[in-house]
Amino acid sequence: MVPAVQPVTDLPPSVAIREVGPRDGFQNEPEIVATADKVRLIDALVRTGLRRLEVTSFVRADVIPQLADAEEVLERIDVPDGVNVSVLIPNERGLDNALTRRERFDEVNVFLSASETHNARNVNRSVAESLAGVERVLVRAREEGLRCAGAISVSFGCPYEGVVPVERVLGIARRLRDAGAGEVGFADTTGMANPRQVREFLARARAELGGEVELTAHFHNTRGQGLANVLAALEAGCASFEASFGELGGCPVPPGATGNIATEDLVCMLHEMGVQTGVDVEALLACTRDVQRVLGRPLGSHTLVAGPVEWKR
Repeated sequence: MVPAVQPVTDLPPSVAIREVGPRDGFQNEPEIVATADKVRLIDALVRTGLRRLEVTSFVRADVIPQLADAEEVLERIDVPDGVNVSVLIPNERGLDNALTRRERFDEVNVFLSASETHNARNVNRSVAESLAGVERVLVRAREEGLRCAGAISVSFGCPYEGVVPVERVLGIARRLRDAGAGEVGFADTTGMANPRQVREFLARARAELGGEVELTAHFHNTRGQGLANVLAALEAGCASFEASFGELGGCPVPPGATGNIATEDLVCMLHEMGVQTGVDVEALLACTRDVQRVLGRPLGSHTLVAGPVEWKR
């Protein structure tokens, strides 16, 4: 006799979602998305019920030309009250440039990798050098009254080094927290995580980092486990996630890499499980159809193809 499956009853009643498509997604496109298209899409996204959006990054235009219009995007978008706008900051020079538009955003996000090889290939620095740099950015950003978040790439595994010790990841997280990050994000940058690993890791992270810092999970769908990892994170008490409409973005390193989990897939799954997001799925899908038209290629979002579940009554 097969034993009865006990339902999961301890999921958070609601979660926060940060939409990262306008930065992570457009940054990884081979062609430059026109500024007018970016502005129109962001203006639509902020009216779907999403309350957190990462809209651009202040990086060198010669390195990432896809985001060379960061200041213009910030100046032109029309964001209603109650929506948190964040920008990704690579270093102190990036913060200097961002602060010229200080009134146009609410939060800065900083980042580094948990493995030496990935960090060197990504930003040409050692982990120690990057950590010292982002700590300076966090201190200065806090002095400006900005909310701060820190993201740790390859938290669940590195395509170059393999297993990344949990102690190393949590040590970086503590440094970010102590420097002023009110939120620490753990990114499965190349889609190597599995649900058991995620559940155990986030439970330990919560126990060791304390309740004063918000924990955010960022999953990629490279091996099809993105939403399964979301469920595992939920079961560990995580109530904050990053996603990208249309499954845009992602890390190009692993063979066959796809993008981040699609925001509309995440929202639909959460709603079907009774977890609230505040997001209007149909309005979000309209944004995804629009960006698919702009990019001129099919996107990886499952909900875009199949539509939300419609239960017969």
